[in-house]
Amino acid sequence: MTALPDTIAAIATAPGRGAIGIVRVSGARLSTLIQGVAGRELPARLPVLCEFQDAQGKLIDHGLAIRFPAPYSYTGEEVLELHGHGGPVVLRVLLNRCLELGARVAAPGEFTQRAFLNGKLDLAQAEGVIDLIDAATGQAARCAARSMSGEFSTRIQSVMRLLVELRTLVEAVLDFPEEELEPVDEARIGSGLKTLVREVDSVLEASQQGSLLREGADVVLAGQPNVGKSSLLNRLAGEDIAIVTDMPGTTRDAIRQMINLEGVPLRIIDTAGLRRSSDAVETIGIARAWETVAKADFVLLLLDARQGETAGDREIVTRLPESLPCIRVMNKVDLIRTAPRIERSPAGGRVTVWLSAKTGAGVELLKEVLLQSLGWRGEGEGLYMARERHLHALAGTRNHVGEAGRHMGELDLLAEELRLAQRRLAEITGEFSADDLLGEIFARFCIGK
Repeated sequence: MTALPDTIAAIATAPGRGAIGIVRVSGARLSTLIQGVAGRELPARLPVLCEFQDAQGKLIDHGLAIRFPAPYSYTGEEVLELHGHGGPVVLRVLLNRCLELGARVAAPGEFTQRAFLNGKLDLAQAEGVIDLIDAATGQAARCAARSMSGEFSTRIQSVMRLLVELRTLVEAVLDFPEEELEPVDEARIGSGLKTLVREVDSVLEASQQGSLLREGADVVLAGQPNVGKSSLLNRLAGEDIAIVTDMPGTTRDAIRQMINLEGVPLRIIDTAGLRRSSDAVETIGIARAWETVAKADFVLLLLDARQGETAGDREIVTRLPESLPCIRVMNKVDLIRTAPRIERSPAGGRVTVWLSAKTGAGVELLKEVLLQSLGWRGEGEGLYMARERHLHALAGTRNHVGEAGRHMGELDLLAEELRLAQRRLAEITGEFSADDLLGEIFARFCIGK
């Protein structure tokens, strides 16, 4: 355990009033501080009813004090938790008392940082803590809890073992050519590379799904005026968020609403109708709508089913960014007595959903297609709350492993690609070093004489 010289303290509960508030303290030796606040010694991991005292021995609050001895605590150091009444003033007084007794105010995330430095959590688990706090849906919270408990890290470590085994086979021959080692088994290495590719791809797919749970997506409703964008927003949200009238141009500014589809958080953004206008205010709204479209992850392009695709619709299509995924929504099928359906164009893969935002017919079809287009597989279990850096690291690992497979006859290049793959993979948890690899080599081969 890495010993840190100072003691940190902070209010650990959310700002505002509540029934209970917690002040958390972490440091190497807390006996003096505990005596100064609680006025007594505390047993390990047992809540004790105490009178929290100021410097003159006067009462600050009644509450529970719990001491967690090192290393059996969240940070790996000795930790004190003071559970008192949740008023902001009393908590601030209690925190100030801890500061008087030698603690300093903790920096943001410093308790979790110390947990990482003391080996209680790896980087992926530490990030899972904040992801659990920030989870926008129950599905996302469960996914973050799995990452925090170490499931993601365990999977990464499993891939790491496969990678180390391959490196061991190759680098032992390169580093110790004078030893009488068995020749490199190319068939075994080739098989190992294929297994490694499958495992990395599997983890990457699960991580991409988890990233969608964490990040969600910005879905913009775009189209000409009076095609039913606001009606669709209200239907997706399940309540009247936007004003709906028969007058074109009612929506002048973007209206945002968070919705939950199968645990995936989506930010639905209603925008002003896209058309040429001489109205100064409407023109500003249209310009902002195009700015919103440019920043979107996905766009639902609404059209009036009674008119089909018009010249105005085609003009909008030509202005949409080429890389922006788009679903066409033929709205108002209730007015032409057409059944809701999904149409998929063989050429180009264009998807069109026919529905009625007014009656709700076909909206479930749109939800289904939208989730599929976003890459959601609908499997909440086994997913990891991956961050962008995790995805980049896994993609980098995959690329290096793929390159290694192209150098089967060149051991030095193969070994270098595997080394780079391991370094990218180790970025996720912050673990494994060259010393670990050397230990693996010596453990497998009787090299040292």
